[in-house]
Parts: sequence; structure tokens; C-alpha cells
Amino acid sequence: MNERYFGREPSDGAARAPSGSARRTGAGSVRRTAPGHITMNWRGRPLASHEVIVQTIAATTTRTGLRVHAELDTSAYDTGVKVSDRQMDALPLDRHDWHGDWNYTLRPQEYDQISDAPDPFDRPSPDLAWLCHPALTGLPAPQWDALIATLMTLHDQQRETSLNQRRGHRPRLTAPGTGRRPVLTLADRLLATILHQRLALPQVAIAALFSVRPETINKRIRDIRQLLDQAGHAIPPGPHRLASLDDFSALATAAGITASEIKTAC
Repeated sequence: MNERYFGREPSDGAARAPSGSARRTGAGSVRRTAPGHITMNWRGRPLASHEVIVQTIAATTTRTGLRVHAELDTSAYDTGVKVSDRQMDALPLDRHDWHGDWNYTLRPQEYDQISDAPDPFDRPSPDLAWLCHPALTGLPAPQWDALIATLMTLHDQQRETSLNQRRGHRPRLTAPGTGRRPVLTLADRLLATILHQRLALPQVAIAALFSVRPETINKRIRDIRQLLDQAGHAIPPGPHRLASLDDFSALATAAGITASEIKTAC
């Protein structure tokens, strides 16, 4: 069952109640200005049917002039849909001073739609793409693309073999590519390995640059090293040895890496 209810008060603010103060089943379009009053209105009344629920919601009023319109929504909606932090942050919201996570006004204006689909595994994450610059990797774009293509093939083979062993060689139950979203793409992992091996940038500094834990960087560098060994590719030391992110920033600035190059480096 999906319930839609809309509460309107003299003010223009829209608020969402904290979890547990009101209930609705399924997914629907809800403007949560009145869940607490609705809950008090149906307190102690058996909710024996959809009609009773809708009528009880619609009968809710307050001394400040709240009026509620309610109707039964019989449409079907996908379940288990999650809204990511990135998608939530993209909404044109004005959060209220009091419990802004629960109370906010959604402005009726156009905004950039944020996709929560995983980043392509053979491409760097958008905020790390600038690291692909040849001045940092030592690899021109064609060589980078060829190396990533080789490592992708080896990674897929290695992953499938590992999963097959973990399944006890039983048939796969889910489609390839499903499952938990990876923290770092394969390209991100290769970049981390190059920064460490070519420029000697400490793993702690790389972890801060990639916004992950040092343990994650350590494990992913080990994984990439195995793939590089299989591919017969060695990462030679570069002309610079960096000890900190300040050194790395200075090198990037000296190489003329600017914001306009971030999306075109790879």
C-alpha cells in the first residue's frame, strides 16, 4: 500500500519528520509537514482498511491552520531504492536550523541530476582523473589505455577464478558485474601504484589524496603489482622522489596541471 498525504500550513517551509514519528509503507510522494499530528489523530483507532487510513489522515487539522489532503496511491513502485549522499547533496535544499537532516525546504528549481551508478572500472573516479596526466604517470594516453585494457582482462580473469573457488565451483547465481560497489576503480588502483612506485609518494599520503584508509591503498597496490607482474610491465622510478602531499602539489603545479585539464588528462 502506498499513501500520499500533503500537509499545508501558512508558512512555506517543508519539514520531514525524524524516523519513527510516522509510518508509511512502500514508496510515494510525501511532503512530511504533518506526520506527528497524523499519528496523534489515528492513535488508538484500528486501521482496518486503506479507506480508514486515508480518511484518518485527511481528517487531521491543527490550531495553526494545517489542512491535509490524502489519497490512496495504487501505483507500483520499485522497492529497495536508496538515495546516495551525492544525490541528496545535489538537491536544491535549504536545511532548517533545527535538525536540518529532518527539516528542510525543497526549492522548485532545476538542478543537476547525479547518477549513483558505479564509475566505469577502467576509468579513474571523476575527482581523481587529473592524476592521469603524463607528467605524473610517465605514460602517454595511448600507453595508459593499452595498460589499463591489459590489466582489466587479467583482473576479470583473476576475479572470476577467485569467485568460482569461493562458490565451490557451483553455478553463478547473480549476473556478472553485480554486487558491492568498489571503493576504487581499477584505474584508481593503478594510479595509486604509479604514485607510490614511480614517485615514492608514501601510502599514507596517497590514502589522504584518495580519501580512503591507508590499509585500502596498501591492499590495492599489492593487487596491482600482481597484475603488473602477470602483464610483464614494470613501473620504472621517476625523476622525482616525493615525501608528502605538499611535494606532490608542488610537482603538479610545476608541470602546469590546471583545473581545465582535469577532465581531459585520461
